[in-house]
Amino acid sequence: MNKSDMINAIADSADISKAAAGRALDGFLETLSSGLAKGDSLQLMGFGTFSVADRASRTGRNPKTGEEMIIAASKVVKFKPGRALKDAVN
Repeated sequence: MNKSDMINAIADSADISKAAAGRALDGFLETLSSGLAKGDSLQLMGFGTFSVADRASRTGRNPKTGEEMIIAASKVVKFKPGRALKDAVN
């Protein structure tokens, strides 16, 4: 499913226009991104939790030369699915 498929599905299920569904989806994604950038987490009961975690620096290898290199520390987005989502998938 891509973004336009998602917009169509939202518009059909909520009985709203595709333009309104697109604005709602864009608003959700923007709010989620800005909240995660601040270090907040988003918990949607039954669906799951989006959070930010720190990834430590580590040693890796350059695939082209095989030489060791340091991979810098970074922040990563994590998603932990809720029970209802797990049950729906299984």
